[in-house]
Parts: sequence; C-alpha cells; structure tokens
Amino acid sequence: MKYIILCLALLGISCSLIPSKKMSQHDACSIIEAKRSWKTALINTNAKWNISPGMQLSFILTESNFRPRAKTARKYFLGVFPAGRLSSAFGYAQAIDSTWEEYKNKSGNRFSSRTNFADSVDFIGWYASETAKKLKISESDVFNQYLAYHQGHKGYQRGSYKTKSNLLKVARRTQANARTFNLQLKNCG
Repeated sequence: MKYIILCLALLGISCSLIPSKKMSQHDACSIIEAKRSWKTALINTNAKWNISPGMQLSFILTESNFRPRAKTARKYFLGVFPAGRLSSAFGYAQAIDSTWEEYKNKSGNRFSSRTNFADSVDFIGWYASETAKKLKISESDVFNQYLAYHQGHKGYQRGSYKTKSNLLKVARRTQANARTFNLQLKNCG
C-alpha cells in the first residue's frame, strides 16, 4: 500500500514538472496556442454575437488579466479593517452579480460560470449586443463599447466617463489591444 501511494505521489509530482505552454497576454497566437479551447470559444462568440475575437480578448485582458477568479480590490474601514470589496465583479469578464444574473436569464445560459472562459466571452458578446441595441453603439466600436461595459448602460448614458481621464486611457488601451489581437489572429498558423 505504501508503495502504491509513493508511486502515485511521484507520478503527480513528475506531471507537474512537465512544462506547460506559456502564453503571452499580449500575443493572441500565444494565447490560443496555450489555451486551445479558447479559440473555439472566441469563434463561437464571434459567430453568435458578431463581436471580434480581438475585442473579446482585449476586454478579458483589461478586466482580469486572464485570471478566472479575479475580484475587485478590498475596501478598508479606517484604512485598516477589511470591509468587503468595491463591487461584486468577479471572474474573467469582471461581471457584477446583477448583470451576470440578467445575462443568465436573458441568454438562456442558466448554468454559466464567471470562471469559465467560454461563458465569459459569451457574456461579453451578449453585453455588447445589448449595448448596440440600447445605446446604438456599433459592436465594432471597441472604445465606446468598453466605456459602456465598464460604466454600465445608465452610467454611459449619463456621460459619467467623460471626466474620468484614467478610464478614458484604459478604453483607448483596450481599443488598441483589440486591434493588435485581431491583426495577430489573422497571422496565426
């Protein structure tokens, strides 16, 4: 019995020593090579919602740096005591609880998870489609789509983003990343 446990432990350790494919967060070809199932998710979201793969990747990069369990920063009471988080945003897409629930109900994807990449890019596609309908922002307008994504539809309509210079910089960077990712994807093997 001890021999079997030792063999299983060694097997587990040896498998973890096999180098996994590294991905560069700024190279779309590297991303889909390292995460092959993501390519299918990007293609499916593009076909379903008409949202470019580059836009999907750029939103995920901006929102979570490709971390499936990303959360917003903590708030502190008196600067010392943890007092919750800034929002309920969670997962690859940093969707807040209420918007994720709305997505699950309206999209029919009831068993989706914010830690699942395919569900997260589908959410981004759905949200951008809703933005196009409600705010008349083209699905290909990454800059304004991102502002509406970050601020919410009502926040975008109020124009609250106009005085947030850092957010405007982030939206420009997200737009540039989408353009770069789409160009890279055209040249992947």
